[in-house]
Amino acid sequence: MTAAAVKQQVLELGGAFMLSREVRQFGADIGVPGFHGTYTRGRGGVLGEVDADVIVAAFGFFEPECVRTAWESVPLPADKAAEAYLNACREFGRRKLAAFEEADRLAELLGRVVAAASPVGVPLFAGWRAMPVAEDGRAAVAQLTHVLRELRGGLHLLAVTAQGLTPLQAVLIAGSPVSDGPTHARLLGWNEPFEPTTDDQRARWTAAEAVTEALIAPSFEVLDADESAELVTLMTAAHRAALVR
Repeated sequence: MTAAAVKQQVLELGGAFMLSREVRQFGADIGVPGFHGTYTRGRGGVLGEVDADVIVAAFGFFEPECVRTAWESVPLPADKAAEAYLNACREFGRRKLAAFEEADRLAELLGRVVAAASPVGVPLFAGWRAMPVAEDGRAAVAQLTHVLRELRGGLHLLAVTAQGLTPLQAVLIAGSPVSDGPTHARLLGWNEPFEPTTDDQRARWTAAEAVTEALIAPSFEVLDADESAELVTLMTAAHRAALVR
């Protein structure tokens, strides 16, 4: 399945810019240090100037009061914050994929997958898909991979909820590509002590992963078999070029 074959690349490459020098510069430019303010206002800005509960609903896996504090801490209109965050994403792509020569073709394939996806139930994906795509391939690859990551993340939130897991339980089980569950939970604003994870919760999370793959798979059906294989090859190469040292 194509979606499963590019899952790691989408999650890691699509989210890497969020901790990049480009995003840190965005924060420095507006006088907001640290991770949460620029992340929350930048990522959530595509939803407009809304109450923080709307961002809580869309983010899902973050501690709600942490989201509210971060959302209200940035002195920048939501649309401007989203534009700045998008620019950081694009600049990250231009820098990290400078040596990746097949960016235009990968951007074309990613764009078709993103366009084919349903926005139902995934508002952050819908908001980010509505942003104009960069004209240069390297920036577009970073942007579209981020958009595809929003699709998968939103669908995973639906699947986790359907399996009867709380957001915190899911975070403690899954962690992130760079940290274990408790470490990632602390980054997302959750406070210890954390309850031990049970075998039943792990089984539910595994089931949620399977549902997520089933929900996202139709988006990739816009590609034929050769194009799907090409997408996997190019995503693997882009991931290696940007992140593997």
